[in-house]
Amino acid sequence: MPRDDRDARRRLLDAGLTLLLEQGYHGVGVQSVLDAAGAPKGSFYHHFADKEEFALQVIDAYMAGVHEALDLSLSDAERPPLDRVRGFFEIVVTGYESEGYLGCLLGGLGQELSGESPVFAEKIEWCLGYIAGRLAEVLDIARAEGDLPSETDTAALATLLVNGWEGAALRSRLLRSAVPLQQMLTFAFTAAVTCPPTGAART
Repeated sequence: MPRDDRDARRRLLDAGLTLLLEQGYHGVGVQSVLDAAGAPKGSFYHHFADKEEFALQVIDAYMAGVHEALDLSLSDAERPPLDRVRGFFEIVVTGYESEGYLGCLLGGLGQELSGESPVFAEKIEWCLGYIAGRLAEVLDIARAEGDLPSETDTAALATLLVNGWEGAALRSRLLRSAVPLQQMLTFAFTAAVTCPPTGAART
C-alpha cells in the first residue's frame, strides 16, 4: 500500500476511534469520520467496504494498543507478577485520562451492539477473552511463587478482573474520573489474595 494510502487509512482509523468512543457506533456517520480525518470524499470506501468493516478495523487498531500495554507490563520480569498485572491496568488508566475518561471501546461497543450484531459480539468477546488469557498466564506465575493462594483459579480470576474493569470503566465515564477504576483495582487485588476464586465462570 502506498505511503499516502497508509497515512489516509491511519487518519480515518484514528478519527474513528475517537468518534466511536464519544458517540457510539450508531452516532457516527461516514461523513463525520471523513471530516474529522480531513480526508476527501471517496477515500472511506477506498479503504473499507462499509461502516461495519470500518468499525471492526477500529477495534483491531484499538487492540494493537492493548497488545502494546500487555507486552510492556506483563513482560517486565523485574517486577512481581501481581504488580505486572496491575501495571497493565494502570497503563490503561493513563490512556483513559488522556482521552477524557471516555471508557473502554470494547465495553462501549459491546453494550451498544452485542444484542443486535453477532459479528460484533463475537469480535468483542474474543478480544476480552484474549486479554483475560494474557493476564491468567502471569497470574499462574504469581500462584506458583506463592503470591496467590494455591487454590486460586487463575483463569477465573483473570476473567473477574476483566469483567470488573469493564463495569468500573463505565462508571468512570459517567463520573469522568479515575476513582472507580482505582477502587476496583484495590478491591480486586486485595480479594484475590484473601478470598481467591476457585471455580467462577470463565470466558
